[in-house]
Amino acid sequence: MPIIKSDFSPTLPFKNGHFNTMYRPLFTKDICSYTRKRITTWDADFIDLDFSFVGSKTLVLLIHGLEGSSKSKYIASTSNHLNKKGVDTVCFNLRSCSGEDNLLLSTYHSGKTEDVAFVIAHLLENYNYDNIVLVGFSLGGNLTLKYLGEYQEKLSSRIKGGVAISVPVDITSAEQEMDKIKNKLYVEIFFKTLKNKILEKAYKFPEYLLNKDKLFKATKFKHLEKLYTVPVFGFESPEDYWKKASSKPYLSKIDRPTLLVNAKDDTFLSPACYPTKAALQSKYFYLEITDYGGHCGFIQSFKPQENTWLEKRISSFISEKIQISLY
Repeated sequence: MPIIKSDFSPTLPFKNGHFNTMYRPLFTKDICSYTRKRITTWDADFIDLDFSFVGSKTLVLLIHGLEGSSKSKYIASTSNHLNKKGVDTVCFNLRSCSGEDNLLLSTYHSGKTEDVAFVIAHLLENYNYDNIVLVGFSLGGNLTLKYLGEYQEKLSSRIKGGVAISVPVDITSAEQEMDKIKNKLYVEIFFKTLKNKILEKAYKFPEYLLNKDKLFKATKFKHLEKLYTVPVFGFESPEDYWKKASSKPYLSKIDRPTLLVNAKDDTFLSPACYPTKAALQSKYFYLEITDYGGHCGFIQSFKPQENTWLEKRISSFISEKIQISLY
């Protein structure tokens, strides 16, 4: 029964979920130096991969969350920590997130695992790694879990497992949670870049008939999904998108060690995003529910040297459960 009892215990101010969520992006100073490799996709687009090499036979593929990138603090801190453990890393910048707009009208969404599969195939073909592990955060965590379950029968033996952090595995109920007043500020932050991206796409692709008035008035993710995700990616409705993109139905199909860490005070997540039953019924899917941590936060104190719980959790799972030797 792979449910892990958590030992995450932050100091008092970090027991507030909102405080923990906002502290990492606003006040931590993690940066990482990368070597960028641009790869051409099957549909005449590009994906930017940011590598951090230390000469390892193990590679960890990092996948960021909504509107994140290789510069996201949680990506940089994880990459640095894993490098110190003797592991190479590569951040998969989702389409339009690398600092340069991608070439197509379509970008990315929560369930677009064909891009993950393409990146993995490229890594397997072009790099001589014995082990590849996926580590995803939020939307990237949903992609990680969905990919490992959805592609289970096709996975190379060199794909050893994964770790997912702060994941809305049930997107339907998580969207309802995001509509609540407690998340209004976060939605506004996301919308600043999302709305600009959609406007830019409408300018570049005149055949995409965007209702700009509705875009400017949009206050919920569902509004943007109606305007962009549904028509561009061919879903029937936002509800159809939520159902098809969620990783929860695929958890039971995961056949190699994979960990999900979700905090109870993650204001983005609904009760359905804590899949205890799936973990209890699986030999490979591990679930750790912390009392605190917020969304992609997991900061313990104001002392930087004490704020490595999440990174250590990732590396310990890789060494102990996936059984890959680290420094």
